[in-house]
Amino acid sequence: MTTYLVTGANRGIGYEYCKQLKDRGDKVIAVCRHSSDELDQLGVQVETDIDISDKKAVQTLATTLKGQSIDVLVNNAGIYRQSSLSDLNLEGIREQFEVNALGPLRVTQALLPNLKKGSKVAIMTSRMGSIEDNTSGSTYGYRMSKTAVSMAGKSLSQDLKSKGIAVAILHPGLVSTGMTNFNDSGISPAESVKGLLSRIDQLTLDTTGTFWHANGEVLPW
Repeated sequence: MTTYLVTGANRGIGYEYCKQLKDRGDKVIAVCRHSSDELDQLGVQVETDIDISDKKAVQTLATTLKGQSIDVLVNNAGIYRQSSLSDLNLEGIREQFEVNALGPLRVTQALLPNLKKGSKVAIMTSRMGSIEDNTSGSTYGYRMSKTAVSMAGKSLSQDLKSKGIAVAILHPGLVSTGMTNFNDSGISPAESVKGLLSRIDQLTLDTTGTFWHANGEVLPW
């Protein structure tokens, strides 16, 4: 049985990860600040009160999971705060960096003792963090934080390769969730996660550090 740890697990893409993994028979450790009725009903291991922007909370998670092997670490937790040139919302930008960029790095470092040769790390980023693909501007905090976490994922892929740990840098697509105000043009979380799990399942040390769309397309940096 493969053990997956998923952050931001109580709703949206995170919850869907947990659901699909449980349905296919994998063991799931669902990490979140607050659980949800849907998550509680899945029957997976739920670890609450974990804010990935809080060093002490992440250390508490590491202590709780000491000695527990993790085959796949899915750094999914993230936030979106609007920002434009006319209203930069600097506090919101800082908050996004703490959660979206530093959070996954903080969690991965803390849980390194739980990973082993053959383990995998998935970094949930966004196409909005692609510098080459940015043709519409604005949304400064989200774009900048996602560019930063993509770079963190690339560095992790280099640093962890000698340990036999592969890293995927993943864009879920435009998904209809609360974060996107249930955009009518978005795909369902189920469709997105189906593709994301395919990318993770197929990840090897030969492809570590690749920036993928959920549909398998390799995206520009």
